[in-house]
Formats: sequence, structure tokens, C-alpha cells
Amino acid sequence: MKLLFDQNLSHRLVKSFAAEFPGSAHVRHIGLEKAPDGPVWEYAKRNGLVIVSKDSDFHQRSFLYGYPPKVVWIRPGNCSTANIESILREHRDDLVEFAQSEQGSFLALL
Repeated sequence: MKLLFDQNLSHRLVKSFAAEFPGSAHVRHIGLEKAPDGPVWEYAKRNGLVIVSKDSDFHQRSFLYGYPPKVVWIRPGNCSTANIESILREHRDDLVEFAQSEQGSFLALL
């Protein structure tokens, strides 16, 4: 499972999860940091990545278009990168199960 971290999340998360989710990326590293949601969605779809974002627009897009790509929506508002990392680590098994499942296009994490 490879993750694509959206612009509203720290690019440092890629390194933090390199062992658990090799091949993950941040929009900053692939030239899409300032891109609208459409190109980010298409990049994730073409490259087999799960989008991780705090942006509700990707959640809504997943309802419209289904998957791929799948979307992980980080629900807490303003929180630190350490908090985001903790949330993702706490839900690691849920993330893997979600990515492998044929059901559902998004996963909301609190």
C-alpha cells in the first residue's frame, strides 16, 4: 500500500512511514503541491496510491467517482504532524484492511 499525502499534511510523513508504506509520496515531491484536486486524484489513480488528506473535497470526490483511488480523510482540524502520525499509526491495520478491501472508497479517521 502506497500513500499520497496531500498539501495540507507535512511532507515529513513520507519519511516517517517509509518502512510501513514504501513507495508513498507527498504532492510536494511530485510537482502537485499547488495543483487542484483533479490532477492529484488522477495521479493517485494512475499510480495506485491512496490519498491521505484533511481536505473534505477528496471525501466528496470519492462519493462522486468511487475508487480508485481510495481516500483516507483525517478528520481532526488543526493538529500537529505528530498527532497526524499518531492517528495513522494507531489505525495502521485499518488502513491496510481498507486498501485491500473491495468495499468503500473512503475511510474517515478521528
